[in-house]
Amino acid sequence: MAHDNKIEGHEAERGRHPAAAEKILDVARDLFYRRGIRAIGVDEIVRTAGVAKPSLYRAFSSKDELAASYLRRYDREFWERFDKAVTAHPGDPRAQILAFLTGVGERTQTPSYRGCGMTNAAVEYPQADHPARKVSEDNKRELRRRLREMARGMGAADADTLGDGLLLLIEGAYISGQLFGAGGPARSVARNAALLIDASVVKPGA
Repeated sequence: MAHDNKIEGHEAERGRHPAAAEKILDVARDLFYRRGIRAIGVDEIVRTAGVAKPSLYRAFSSKDELAASYLRRYDREFWERFDKAVTAHPGDPRAQILAFLTGVGERTQTPSYRGCGMTNAAVEYPQADHPARKVSEDNKRELRRRLREMARGMGAADADTLGDGLLLLIEGAYISGQLFGAGGPARSVARNAALLIDASVVKPGA
């Protein structure tokens, strides 16, 4: 229910943005993801977007709010990928998470991969009250909740530990994907998750 409310909020936010604001957000998303939020100034964003600085501040009260808006869009895209994997394997949480992680592993092998925008933002903004940090934390807490729930659906003896283990694998893939690139350990994140799941789930009749 909470996730549904967030999606509705994203749709309302998108509806309020005029074309200039959407262009600014598109440019910010690309620059923030590739080079980091702190590394990019407002002047570079408006110059790249081809708009005047007042257009940015009419749509976003500050760079911090623009960063939070970028992450809200990133959050929406993240859950679209996650939910696609879930929908493809109804009633089978093991297959769902492995399908999602297969996609993660594939993306880590691409030249443009820069890890998870949420994780990167959390590292850039350690302040608990920063708007970007809040969006990132909400995403990670919801992912943790879902993974633990999926682990329970798999019949894990200790569902919370398995869910947390899967989360640690995911975060490790995000970082190692940036460090090693193509051919790195992140490509096998789904396989390692399968091994962890199989070691954690009680087999019928065992």
